[in-house]
Amino acid sequence: MDKRQFEHNVSEALADQQLRRNIGSAMDGLIVKRKAVFADPVELEQLRDLGNAVKQRALKDLPALLEQLEENCSRNGIQVHWAETTAEANQVVLDIIRGKGAKTLVKGKSMVSEEMHLNKFLEKNGVEALETDLGEFIIQLNGETPSHIIVPAVHKNKQEIASIFHEKLPGTPYTEEVEQLNAIARARLRQKFLEAEVGLSGVNFAIAETGTLLLVENEGNGRMCTTVPRTHIAVMGIEKVVARMDEIPPLLRLLPGSATGQLITTYVNMISSPRKDGEKDGPTEVHLVLLDNGRSRILADPHLRQTLLCIRCGTCLNHCPVYTRIGGHAYGFVYPGPIGKILNPQMAGIEQAGVLATASSLCNACEEVCPVKIPIPQLLRRLRRERNETRPAALPEFLLQAVEAVTWKCWQLVNTHPRLNQAISRMAAIIGRRLPSVGPLRQWRRYRAAPQVAGKSLHRLAKDCGVPND
Repeated sequence: MDKRQFEHNVSEALADQQLRRNIGSAMDGLIVKRKAVFADPVELEQLRDLGNAVKQRALKDLPALLEQLEENCSRNGIQVHWAETTAEANQVVLDIIRGKGAKTLVKGKSMVSEEMHLNKFLEKNGVEALETDLGEFIIQLNGETPSHIIVPAVHKNKQEIASIFHEKLPGTPYTEEVEQLNAIARARLRQKFLEAEVGLSGVNFAIAETGTLLLVENEGNGRMCTTVPRTHIAVMGIEKVVARMDEIPPLLRLLPGSATGQLITTYVNMISSPRKDGEKDGPTEVHLVLLDNGRSRILADPHLRQTLLCIRCGTCLNHCPVYTRIGGHAYGFVYPGPIGKILNPQMAGIEQAGVLATASSLCNACEEVCPVKIPIPQLLRRLRRERNETRPAALPEFLLQAVEAVTWKCWQLVNTHPRLNQAISRMAAIIGRRLPSVGPLRQWRRYRAAPQVAGKSLHRLAKDCGVPND
């Protein structure tokens, strides 16, 4: 995505007043809930330090932990597949589905599957991929992608959702009652859970020590996707692994508290094997697809690897003054907001996504609330610098140096000769607001107030007031 396309997306989002109201209202509520659940700042800082330490240790030992995870999952009966690219991961999923002769896949919420563009891939290959998370279900009906990591349909209000259900689901009456909207979705999805041969989910954390896949959710659809179909496929970015089970409690406190302002989610699912003899429910096969997609390259950089600390809570989005005004779709990539601004350029490349790093005020709000203390502003500055270094210079280096030298010489001249300084000050006062509208400064002024130049200098004001110039 080039600069012009991004600016177009931003302009469209800023012009959509309903979008801004929907997102602003939702973000305000999430911020309030987070503050309430983390009321003790001392405890919160201790939790953040602990969460950071757990993830840092996992990244430090990532290759060994992944091997341990594979070994223990395999011992437990979980079939492990490795995928270097999203294309490989998509093919693995398709091969499993075709091996079961299935035509329908029920999906729990998974950002990795969005990263893979799995739904479109399966559709092209004759497989219906049905989203069962309510927010994902809504935007799938409307032909959209998620606008938020945690709340996919955050950009829609209940009136818009009511219209989508009425228009996209034949025979559905128009209603704005939230309970009825939930019931409509539940009725549509319940039969699909029973019919589908294959279910798919994401993974919030994978514990190498035990070969356990941990999923958190609030709606119960994730549990249905992982237990009702005979085959369960879990897709996971390789950075989601942690070493031990006793490292999970602080992460389980930080993730829901940061994401939705809950002490704990409604459902915490731990999957360590397929259904065993004598068990009454659960899949007969469990597959784990481990996706790299550039993560190994990110891991190799000691500074940028901090991006992989992310636990996908979305709280950086909720507090970002840019995201809360333009929403997620303006970014043009799967991961929006502050985390997207540092992750997408590293996955897709600086040339393709480097412009996202410019969409930040560097206010540090994202770093202040990140539950695992990712220094997002530092990483943004690093990526901005790299983007600028790869872009062709407007002028040759020797000319740039000459222009800079002349500029500073002029500044020195003006500020060491009082009469010249006075003359320049009077000229600036006369030109006033017109100066920022000239040439390249016009674009700068589109989003900023013009500087106000005083009509009289401080010396002149003092002289007019009769203050002696001593």
